[in-house]
Amino acid sequence: MKAIKAMKLMKEKKIFHFLFNLLFNNLDIILFFILIYIKLYEYSKSISPDYLYVMVKLPIIGCILVLIGVSLILKEKSRISFLYIADIVISCILITDVMYYRYFKDITTLASVKNAKLLAGVSDSVTSLFRFKDLFYILDIIAFIPFKKNYKRIKQNYLPLSKRLLTFAVVFAIGIGLNAQTLYTVSKEQPTLLSSMSNRIYLTKMIGNIDFHVVDAYNFVSTNIKNAKKLPQDKQDEIKKYLQNNTENSGQVKLQGKYSGKNLIVIQVEALQQFVINKQVNGQEITPNLNRWIKKSMYFDNYFYQVAGGTTSDAEFMSNNSLYPAQSGAAYYTYSGNTYNSLANALKSKNYYTAALHGNSEGFWNRNVMYKAEGFDDFYGQHSFNINEEIGLGLSDKSFLNQSIEKIKNFKQPYYSFLVTLTSHYPYDAVSKYGDFDTGEYEGTFMGNYLKAIHYTDAQLGTFLDNLEKEGIMQNSVIALYGDHFAIPKDKINELYKFENVSNANDYNWFTYQKVPLIMHFPDNYNSNVVNHSYTGQMDLYPTLANLMGIKNQYMFGKDMLNSTNQNVVFRNGSFIDGKNLYVSWTNTYYDLATGKVVNETEELKKEKNKANEELEYSDDLLNHNLLKNFLNGN
Repeated sequence: MKAIKAMKLMKEKKIFHFLFNLLFNNLDIILFFILIYIKLYEYSKSISPDYLYVMVKLPIIGCILVLIGVSLILKEKSRISFLYIADIVISCILITDVMYYRYFKDITTLASVKNAKLLAGVSDSVTSLFRFKDLFYILDIIAFIPFKKNYKRIKQNYLPLSKRLLTFAVVFAIGIGLNAQTLYTVSKEQPTLLSSMSNRIYLTKMIGNIDFHVVDAYNFVSTNIKNAKKLPQDKQDEIKKYLQNNTENSGQVKLQGKYSGKNLIVIQVEALQQFVINKQVNGQEITPNLNRWIKKSMYFDNYFYQVAGGTTSDAEFMSNNSLYPAQSGAAYYTYSGNTYNSLANALKSKNYYTAALHGNSEGFWNRNVMYKAEGFDDFYGQHSFNINEEIGLGLSDKSFLNQSIEKIKNFKQPYYSFLVTLTSHYPYDAVSKYGDFDTGEYEGTFMGNYLKAIHYTDAQLGTFLDNLEKEGIMQNSVIALYGDHFAIPKDKINELYKFENVSNANDYNWFTYQKVPLIMHFPDNYNSNVVNHSYTGQMDLYPTLANLMGIKNQYMFGKDMLNSTNQNVVFRNGSFIDGKNLYVSWTNTYYDLATGKVVNETEELKKEKNKANEELEYSDDLLNHNLLKNFLNGN
């Protein structure tokens, strides 16, 4: 009996010893799997607290297994270093993506990395996006420095190459299989999503962060290779016909050429969001000057910004070209060598002098290159102004607008002046010490700082518009003033909801606040104190101005807001508004615009969704292959 017990005990010890060695010798793999899984899953929840595709766990596990599989080929000590470096890389990507999402409500892509050079000029904005909780992604990296060193020293079990290759094959195959199954499911549910990546947030929720970046890298490389080839002629003809039909449906009849020969002054205002218009805080109007000018102008109160990764530059791009922003990154960088049927180019053909004015450095957003491509005769940037007062990123709006009007007074008429303000740029704290605007309970908060910033800019815009009137410039000019993009990023949306007394908020509420004001003033005070409630967006400004200024409306994706009955507004992420319904792409949900209630998908709505994606694809093809060069030359 004793012998049997001894043998049993010895067998148990061997099993325990085997399990202990197995766990100990693979402790690096176990820890890597657990830590990376937690990070990736927490990241998925952070970009989607209200909606998370539950199957995202499978591609997360699959991606981790692929990395572990690769590490198993290596000798154990090299494997430890490989997994540690992979942890660092993944953690850095996640922190970058989290910060990018807070500002852009989007996912970082390879094309958007091209914009990284801009961060040198907005370091305050970038650092303000970092949160203490983001250290969660790198704490293990710091904590495991001594563990990595000691574990390497005491680990002694070395597997032969044949066994390493076998374990690699098994683990790698399982990981690839899980990823392939997920990607196949996505391709069936939304056939164009993996290639167009028009809805990056929704895609990331479905396939996870690592798979997203792999798909993005594949698309980036394959797109560059594909775009090096000529687009088939039948596809070019298809796009051209679509744009020609869009022009015909826009119906330029009313007011056609009414202001031909008049000056045109367009003012793009940094972070001017609509919710501040005609609103008070602590008994004071936030934008008293714009409120005053709205009564003397035509005001569009359902005008949406449609920007993507290029933010301010995207607003400029759409307003001057009626083309959608780049699929990823900024069109101002990616397509600065293209030919454009831009507003400035069109007006130059009517003997207009064209000039862009902005108080920031000329190279910011590649404006010094892009403005030439868009046909501006001159660009008055930072070096063209006396930098006598700086607030935030550069020359104050007060000084910029005062100096700009002196330049405009000397422009040869007729002219097109395109002005871009700067001071009310995120994160707004630079303006808090200017003026005595009391924000009451919001004092010292993000919202309070924004209200101060936009109140300051409103004062400068009021002075500028008043001076245009006093100098007699306004009597011979069409004025268009609009906001470029959101003021309140997604991570601060609760402050906006509190300010607006919104409770039980959802994506419908979020979209209703993604409006910017558009104010149009005409020389003869036509339609003054009139509010246009049509659903419109930044893509529609150029076609509208083209009709008013007597320019031929061609090769534009937007519509004439004063003629067309079409109320479609398509966003770069695939969401859209059709005048009755709102489609939110990242949750694949429809809402009734009037009530905010969820609407079931119908065949008609599905067709509208496909048409929106088709339109985005057409715009991408047009930009990628520089098709306007052929279209405008009649080829």
